[in-house]
Amino acid sequence: MVRASSKGVVPVRRTTLTAAAFDQLISHVVNGNWKAGDRIPPERDLCQQLGIARTSLREALKAMELVGMVDSRVGDGTFVCPRSEFLSRPLLWAFTGTDSAEFQEIMEARVIIEESLAALAAQRGSAQEIKAIGETIQMMQDSIARDEPILEADMAFHLAIARASHNNPLGNSVQLLRNLMRHWLFYKVLIPEVAPRILKRHLAIFRAIAQRKPIAARRQMRLHLEEATALVESVMRQRKREKPASR
Repeated sequence: MVRASSKGVVPVRRTTLTAAAFDQLISHVVNGNWKAGDRIPPERDLCQQLGIARTSLREALKAMELVGMVDSRVGDGTFVCPRSEFLSRPLLWAFTGTDSAEFQEIMEARVIIEESLAALAAQRGSAQEIKAIGETIQMMQDSIARDEPILEADMAFHLAIARASHNNPLGNSVQLLRNLMRHWLFYKVLIPEVAPRILKRHLAIFRAIAQRKPIAARRQMRLHLEEATALVESVMRQRKREKPASR
């Protein structure tokens, strides 16, 4: 494998270090500086070049794994994954400008599908499947306690509900829509104090499902997704304002 060159990486000066590191690392993949199969520079080198601590770098690299851009192999390094049209288009939003109409359509689809999944999970979910939803709540609480990004726990929560619904086509649709939004969901969960708000919404949804209340589960899921839409839109507006200064 060819090791990717680190040329062009500059020290991070913005306040949200993990998000800024994520920006720069993604740009190397999207712009083709790091190609599929390349091994990216070691953490020690990247920390020095970006001017950040290893904790912030590892959070950014973990987010890149979650969006399917890199693959971390123990003892071997971190490698760039092959790009697909499925993921490359939404990832380019950060650099070419987001189509807000497309985003709205995705969120509308999520509301329609996921509130139905929550209701079905309350009706059909087995005790073990509902327990699995609760375990993702604990995963999120643990991440918050460690001051780590909650994206992985957030994804696990919604996918656990999809499994409990026993509707494979709808469940697959959820995974597709969330994958399209992973990039922006990462920025959403980095907003200060947002993690406890998301946890509170997840708890309300989980309790409605565990109590076998499909109408309440549907309502709580809609409230959660409406709030998520507002949060992501605020991130999009902020990053649009910041974009000229980052050039």
